Amino acid sequence: MLKLSGSNLTSQAVVRAVREGWTISLDTAQLAKVSQARELVLRLLDEGAPVYGINTGFGKLAETSISRESVAELQRNLILSHSCGVGEPFSGEVVKAMIILRANALMKGHSGIRPEVIRLLVELVNQNVIPVVPSQGSVGASGDLVPLAHMSAVLIGEGEAYYRDQRLPGAKALERAGLSPVQLEAKEGLALINGTQAMTAQAVLALYDGLILLKTADVAASLTMEALRAIPAPLDEKVHALRPHGGQALVAANLRRLLEGSGLVYGGEHDRIQDAYSLRCVPQVHGATRDAYSYVEGVINTEINSVTDNPILFPEEGQVISAGNFHGQPVALALDFLGIALSELGNISERRIERLVNPQLSGLPPFLTERSGLNSGYMIAQYTAASLVSENKVLAHPASVDSIPTSANQEDHVSMGSIAARKLGSILANVQNIVAIEILCACQALEFRDKGQLAPATRAVYDLVRSAVPRLDGDRFLAGELKTVRDLAASGRVLQAAAGAVGELA
Repeated sequence: MLKLSGSNLTSQAVVRAVREGWTISLDTAQLAKVSQARELVLRLLDEGAPVYGINTGFGKLAETSISRESVAELQRNLILSHSCGVGEPFSGEVVKAMIILRANALMKGHSGIRPEVIRLLVELVNQNVIPVVPSQGSVGASGDLVPLAHMSAVLIGEGEAYYRDQRLPGAKALERAGLSPVQLEAKEGLALINGTQAMTAQAVLALYDGLILLKTADVAASLTMEALRAIPAPLDEKVHALRPHGGQALVAANLRRLLEGSGLVYGGEHDRIQDAYSLRCVPQVHGATRDAYSYVEGVINTEINSVTDNPILFPEEGQVISAGNFHGQPVALALDFLGIALSELGNISERRIERLVNPQLSGLPPFLTERSGLNSGYMIAQYTAASLVSENKVLAHPASVDSIPTSANQEDHVSMGSIAARKLGSILANVQNIVAIEILCACQALEFRDKGQLAPATRAVYDLVRSAVPRLDGDRFLAGELKTVRDLAASGRVLQAAAGAVGELA
């Protein structure tokens, strides 16, 4: 069970809850604070003074007063008018994470929503009612208005949702799950859609899968270093103590553990003084990505425990402040940064793939096949990696440097954070494939080395790969094998194999 209180939620917990089907509950004590904020909304309505989003219009229409009799219609209209997304729907995982994150923010007790609306929101997850949320339409300021409106539409019996894998009208999906729609009251529609939870939901999933990728990239590099009999001196702890970036030292330590006991790396003399950068600088390049990851993780864990709507209510002071916590810039910049950092993992991995398949660089058979010419071996696998790296160079262009004013120039600077989040997902998937290609090529390269000299960790990974993909003795259909290794890597099974020999990697 995952209990939401508005505080201490972690990105790891959100992903586990989504993927493992945890029940979502609400902290009873914190619900009392939610109710206090609701009481303030009711007092403000009774007083009749104009308060943004409670008895006024929205955005450029903030100066338009709304009568007490029309505030419920105002909130319903808000959800309907903002449900104008386009594009492919987000995955069920993203939508569930959105719901959990929005509920957690509402549990902070500064939004003025009724507890029963939050309860219905989390019941969507518990009963597996998954709103259909188009992936395009948010500019990432005033929150992720469009996707959150599609999420919220189901609460009022509108929109569409999946229930037991069947796409249904929102009201029908609720009915099938034994739930009833809610009639939104003052401030509640705005409280539901003013937030950064669409971009942040994608971020928590990317962080979870990204950490697996970061560690797996170290494993892939260690396999290549054995296949190419890399010089181990650049991994020396003394070297990294002189440039004490945390990620650099961490990666160097991982590589020392992975390669411990390797006769290919540590046994005998080498015929060169230095290795190419793609081997020698793995700690520096992978390590910089690790440091970027740590920064982004901190930003996201702050964001998912924050109040991100407007206006913000302070029940104890009886105060309402219109501000800008919905602006996605902190998240947008962080996700652009992580996309750039992950792209670099792909860049250096592809260079190691080239060294594996190029006989002038490796001293191994051309394209890792003994009968080259008749067979192309892994020649075109490197093309695929190069294609993905080039695509990432386009995707890594930051979305957060762009802004187009909206709402008649009232919202004159926006973050485009939702675009940064979607690009990050594409970059992550591309790098997972690139690293899988490196693992596949490195295992093939090891067929031409003495496998009895492999380190225990790399031997375990080699054996795992060979249990699913046989050595390449002649050309065959490769796409399925690439996907197999990609799935082994993305699922964490490659890491588990290595950890069985040397313990969990940092």
